[in-house]
Amino acid sequence: MLLNPMFMTIAFSAYHLSKRVFLNRTHAIYLLLFYWVAFEFVHLDWDLSFPWLNLGNGFAMYTKWVQWYEYTGILGGTFWIVLVNILVFKLIKSLKKFSKFSSPVIFQGSVILLLVAVPMIISLVIYRNYEATGQEAEVIVTQPNVDPWSEQYTLPPSEVIERNLGMATPLLSPETDFIVCPESAIQEDLWLTSIDKSRSVKQLKRFISEHPNINIVIGASTFRMFEEGEPLTQTARKFNDVDKYYEAFNTTIFLNANEEIGVYHKSKLVPGPEKLPFQKVMGPLQNFVFDLGGTIGSLGLSPERIVFTSSNGKFKVPGIICYESIYGDFCAGFVRNGANLLFIITNDGWWGNTAGHRQHFTFAKLRAVETRRCVARSANTGISGFIDQRGDIIQKTGYWHPDVLKAKLKANEELTVYVLWGDYFGRISAFLSVFLILISISFSVTSKKKVNL
Repeated sequence: MLLNPMFMTIAFSAYHLSKRVFLNRTHAIYLLLFYWVAFEFVHLDWDLSFPWLNLGNGFAMYTKWVQWYEYTGILGGTFWIVLVNILVFKLIKSLKKFSKFSSPVIFQGSVILLLVAVPMIISLVIYRNYEATGQEAEVIVTQPNVDPWSEQYTLPPSEVIERNLGMATPLLSPETDFIVCPESAIQEDLWLTSIDKSRSVKQLKRFISEHPNINIVIGASTFRMFEEGEPLTQTARKFNDVDKYYEAFNTTIFLNANEEIGVYHKSKLVPGPEKLPFQKVMGPLQNFVFDLGGTIGSLGLSPERIVFTSSNGKFKVPGIICYESIYGDFCAGFVRNGANLLFIITNDGWWGNTAGHRQHFTFAKLRAVETRRCVARSANTGISGFIDQRGDIIQKTGYWHPDVLKAKLKANEELTVYVLWGDYFGRISAFLSVFLILISISFSVTSKKKVNL
């Protein structure tokens, strides 16, 4: 609440700095367009990243209006919003200066109407003409509704797993390809070196032996011990009672009839609960808290966007974890690595019955449009559901009650422009912003020297 508004002032401060040295100050306001998009772009990838409030996310409920996100991503929506707002602002100024039916007012009003209407019309045309493609995968998502504030850490791990599998079993058919269970559905602490020996994984493997065509995507907390003499990473944690170190992860586990177990560690971490911002500076604080018996610190992460392949080889899926699903280019990275479906596992119960879980679900609709991939979303307490390649909700659950859904999703192999190019709107805006700010500083310094002379 405090930091985000403060960060947002950076774009306006840069604009005011530039406006002073601009020859035509009437048009200097358009600089804000690039500064704002650049701010949102930078805010996607630093230690205090919180892109929840990026303006382009505002169309998550209205994906029919922004089908062109497959070309631009959400930063294209941000660009659109800021541009229209600047033009409305200039129209208001013109109305104060001219009569309602003067040529400048009519012209500016017409431009605004076209800028609002044309992208929406193009989007509706794309929406009506788009046809989903790809082989069909039958997917089941579970919503066990384990209360994260009480049950989650007190129920036996086997009971939590059984609750998920028990819900899915009645919907199983010979065509079922995937069961997707939520984040942290495995409550047993899993050590990566012996993951196949854990009771939870053995329990899941027994289920798979009875249903050999099934692939299971499920969340867990995993750990890795540092070997003697191995260099410690910034995310290393020290045991309280012995002089050894380990690393903790928020992990997606992928299981099927094959012996190999797929593992992906969450890589876009929530600042604070999962990631200590500015680790090099704050490291001593982390060690102090560890010495007191606390657990604050950063989780480890996967350096790559890992994609899992189904046992029949037809489908390639990621296990996108919670907060990661609000990052468009990050999710597109899984598609660039071969994903033809998007799976999201999350636990949205921490927010309670607020707008948070509803917003989080709708952001998945944007990911579907950007990548043209169907989405299966399993949330512990809701909202779980399925979204098609146009961003339409196929099915969804209610909030805070157990549920299970099944749907057939088409696995698209084609790559959108956005998947191929990523957040190019942001990169271009960032480059222009740096260039314009340097020019502004240069002009400002030069003009001061002239005044002093």
